[in-house]
Amino acid sequence: MMQANMGGKPHSCEVCGSSFAKKSYLLRHMKTHTRDKSHSCEVCGSLFAWKSNLLSHMKTHTGEKPHSCEVCGSLFAWKSNLLSHMNTHTGEKPHSCKVCGSLFASKSALVNHIKTHTGEKPYSCEVCGVSFARKSMLVRHMTIHTGEKPHSCEVCGSLFARKSHLLRHMKTHTGEKPHSCEVCGSLFARKSQLLCHMKTHTGEKPHSCEVCGSNFAHKSYLSAHMKTHTGEKPYSCEVCGSSFAKKWYLLCHMRTHIGDKPYSCEICGSSFAWKSTLTNHMKTHTGEKPYFCKVCGFLLAMKSTLLRHMKTHTGE
Repeated sequence: MMQANMGGKPHSCEVCGSSFAKKSYLLRHMKTHTRDKSHSCEVCGSLFAWKSNLLSHMKTHTGEKPHSCEVCGSLFAWKSNLLSHMNTHTGEKPHSCKVCGSLFASKSALVNHIKTHTGEKPYSCEVCGVSFARKSMLVRHMTIHTGEKPHSCEVCGSLFARKSHLLRHMKTHTGEKPHSCEVCGSLFARKSQLLCHMKTHTGEKPHSCEVCGSNFAHKSYLSAHMKTHTGEKPYSCEVCGSSFAKKWYLLCHMRTHIGDKPYSCEICGSSFAWKSTLTNHMKTHTGEKPYFCKVCGFLLAMKSTLLRHMKTHTGE
């Protein structure tokens, strides 16, 4: 009779060395190596090594989520998922990567992370052939082809293809801006916005226009700039019909119709529709004149004023 060893797990797998307390557990584990999948789903045809896995899989078709988080109310189909989710509240990350030492709250997150080292991408899109490391990434990708937007905003009804996009959108209603710039203290709703903002301090402009050579800090700025060459103005005002190259220009333009002036001067109380106008206005208090005419040396507070002044020399 085999003596109990390895912490009361005397049954060892000859393939990978995993140990088990019962022989039945070892036999069940061996199916992961032999790939014996005798249990099939009658709905989609997926195959499983164990009946318990099939029963758990069926919940993906029924939508059943019997396990609830007592902290935030999130629902889960499997208890194991609930237990892993609880780590997000406790901050516990018990699963570590043997390659780089990164810590993860759930084993599934660790398994997905391992693929970044192996480069494995087993899930491929049948439409365009792009491959992904995780099934969830493939499912999310498919919404590009289907146009499906299952996540809706309860406040304004806007629809989103991804839950993360909905959560990001909700900050426009709550006004939450958790990301702050360590240089100037500016606050942002998204980390990506903060990263883009940081380029204003570093002066980095990695995106270049192939037509005129202008450089931009953000790719979106370059895309918007390209419309100045194509003349494309896809955003039109429903009130007066004016067209704009950027959506932001349209949003700013709408303030001329509704009279919205959200930017006010702390010195004299004057209000402005645009932040840039307020910034220019502040120069009337500070006396700053950073723009100078190369022809006569005249100093001006605003670039628009300099352009207008230049016409006195060109006669335009």
